[in-house]
Amino acid sequence: MIIGFDGKRAVFNNTGLGNYSRLVIDVLSEFYPKNHYYIYSPKAKENPELTALLSRGRVHLKLPRKAPLGGSWWRSVSGMMAEAQRHHVQLFHGLSGELPLNIAKSGIPSVLTIHDLIFKRFPKFYKPIDRAIYDFKFKHACRDATRIMAISKCTKHEIMHFYHVPEEKIDVVYQGCNEIFRQPASDFMRQAAADRYRLPKRYILSVGTVEERKNVLLAVKALGHIADKDVRLVIVGHHTRYYKEIMKYAAAHGLGHRIFSISHIRTEYLPALYQMAEAFVYPSRFEGFGIPILEALCSGTPVVAATGSCLEEAGGPDTLYVDPDSVEQMTDALNRVLGDASLRSRMIEAGHSYSQRFAASTMASQIMDVYERTLKQAGGISDSRPH
Repeated sequence: MIIGFDGKRAVFNNTGLGNYSRLVIDVLSEFYPKNHYYIYSPKAKENPELTALLSRGRVHLKLPRKAPLGGSWWRSVSGMMAEAQRHHVQLFHGLSGELPLNIAKSGIPSVLTIHDLIFKRFPKFYKPIDRAIYDFKFKHACRDATRIMAISKCTKHEIMHFYHVPEEKIDVVYQGCNEIFRQPASDFMRQAAADRYRLPKRYILSVGTVEERKNVLLAVKALGHIADKDVRLVIVGHHTRYYKEIMKYAAAHGLGHRIFSISHIRTEYLPALYQMAEAFVYPSRFEGFGIPILEALCSGTPVVAATGSCLEEAGGPDTLYVDPDSVEQMTDALNRVLGDASLRSRMIEAGHSYSQRFAASTMASQIMDVYERTLKQAGGISDSRPH
């Protein structure tokens, strides 16, 4: 089978949507090597992780000869589907909530991945123009897609609620994470990470964009009440204005010296940061899935997360969950994780076991099942399965 992908995120993004896009192409090309995978992008960009994928002969990057308007017109209207037809693509996958506006006319069956609809659930976190653009793209993509892949049950219900998509059109396929998080970091990498980022000896870790919705201020507030005063909080993620609010609170409550911030980190050091942490905290108010939780579980780090969205799907039954507005609950959970060795051991073992359901082979098989259903629904035939 020849599969095409909207590859803009795979080429340009090094976080969230980019990581997901590359992971999909990675697991499919590894476990289903008889297929050919075409990545369509309006422009090229140096990206070592993408370069590794392109070294496989069955993965191809396709660029336009000309890309007016920064490539957006080529991607959405004029060129990408024409290129897909020229390459005899049998199925097209929109990896980030978008499909070309002319995909229905192309006759190519399509799959659409939707990660979340947070802009609909929490509009205050988005500019009006951004909400309007997202809504337009998602609405059209949901209508035009042959099938939709939601990355969690929570997201599936959001799609049904906000866009009135029938349940039978949506498949839930959980996102995995990079396999490097399942590999123990060497002593050399641990020391290199500690030196490079000046890590404290003992710390709680938070990973994710430092924005209001992620709610890391809850962890900062709890830090002041944790019994073990030697423990620090390491916050990894791109800073927004919310970061100033966090540091203002920390300074006012004598916690500034216990907060360590890393705005940008190289991927190869991240497993070591997870594995050296005594706990991982993710108090986000709403997510589509919560990949950092899965990364922590794979790394053998106990997790404390918030209730209210899909984080229980990512963390499983043995992660500790707290109200996103309760400093008392967060403090209690962190004190338990830090002070109870037997609880830690149980959480680590159970978390590692739970994370196995998100293995790369499982993700690849489930995606291919969706592709098979899509082609069958569209009346096509595939030869994607190994014989």
